[in-house]
Amino acid sequence: QVQLVESGGDSVQSGGSLRLSCETSGIHFNILSLAWFRQAPGKEREGVASIDVRGFAIYADSVKGRFTISRDSAKKTIYLQMTSLKLEDTAMYYCAANNFGYVDLTTLSNWKYWGQGTQVTVSS
Repeated sequence: QVQLVESGGDSVQSGGSLRLSCETSGIHFNILSLAWFRQAPGKEREGVASIDVRGFAIYADSVKGRFTISRDSAKKTIYLQMTSLKLEDTAMYYCAANNFGYVDLTTLSNWKYWGQGTQVTVSS
């Protein structure tokens, strides 16, 4: 059974930093493309960043230069380092994975596995 478990969400002031983690289990980590998505209240879920098996990363324009996605094969975990947080970064953040190399952030249905989410709240 594939499981993705997110952690690290918190309440933080604007301009602050957070690091989210997503631990995987039940599937060979090194074949997975992995990503972070987020969903704010009343809005659609949107892609934030993805990373393929080689470590190549893609970012949404809204987070470029502020967020960094990374992966640790030994820990079977991916991370999202978030800096210079803005009010509009407030959302539930979800980890997602697929095992066929897909990294595009625009089609959610291509991401086969999902975590339960971790809440990030940015206040002024």
